[in-house]
Amino acid sequence: MVFGQVVIGPPGSGKTTYCNGMSQFLKLIGRKVAVINLDPANDSLPYECAINIEDLIKLSDVMTEHSLGPNGGLVYCMDYLEKNIDWLQSKLEPLLKDHYLLFDFPGQVELFFLHSNAKNVVMKLIKKLNLRLTAVHLVDAHLCSDPAKYVSALILSLSTMLHLELPHVNVLSKIDLIESYGKLSFNLDFYTDVQDLSYLQHHLDQDPRSAKFRKLTKELCDVIEDFSIVNFTTLDIQDKESVGNLVKLIDKSNGYIFAGIDASAVEFSKIAVRQVDWDYYRYPSHLSFNSLYLYNM
Repeated sequence: MVFGQVVIGPPGSGKTTYCNGMSQFLKLIGRKVAVINLDPANDSLPYECAINIEDLIKLSDVMTEHSLGPNGGLVYCMDYLEKNIDWLQSKLEPLLKDHYLLFDFPGQVELFFLHSNAKNVVMKLIKKLNLRLTAVHLVDAHLCSDPAKYVSALILSLSTMLHLELPHVNVLSKIDLIESYGKLSFNLDFYTDVQDLSYLQHHLDQDPRSAKFRKLTKELCDVIEDFSIVNFTTLDIQDKESVGNLVKLIDKSNGYIFAGIDASAVEFSKIAVRQVDWDYYRYPSHLSFNSLYLYNM
């Protein structure tokens, strides 16, 4: 059984930076990690990838040959990858014995709530290779500073959760920079726990652009609250404790914490709810995560 993460999110949310930092952190706590770049537009990788989609297809070639823009080109690439899933499967098979997998996907959000190609790729890999994957959906924390953008982020997160049908963790990335965007209208818990969204209405009404769409915004907020499945955790990728807390959450969601444990259902339930001490607390203090990781934008 192989575990890993499907890293997704809008452009600029920090997916590649996340994969770089997360891979270094997981190696620090003793896991063998393989990063799989499935973003054909990502031609400047700060990490060493075990598999690169550019060995199969290049976005620049697709755009030139088929006269497509970048968005159409990415959809074409995902469709091509789905049709050539055996190529990816053959590349992954040597890694399955002892690696933890990080899949770095493109930032085109339509791929994850509208088109089916990316989902089909993930589902075929899960079925063929017996993978246990969690979708890690990154959203730039600065969207919290604008109520309208925050509602948009909620709708995107909800749509993605429903479309992908995977264990799912929504992350407010770059949380260390949130103060630079100005004072938030509410405390941070309001945004992470997705509390009563009616409180946003007053702030939205102050913006002439949002007032025009007042009824639409209210209906969207009602949909979000009716499903009541969206929340966020925060992340500062440079902070060991922040990354460690996220790893705990991901490991619970995809079942990594149960790997190798032979226990009853009752014991599994106890493991799932208890606080867990993780291996990196036992590593020598000179193995500093911050000293290993350079923040690459």
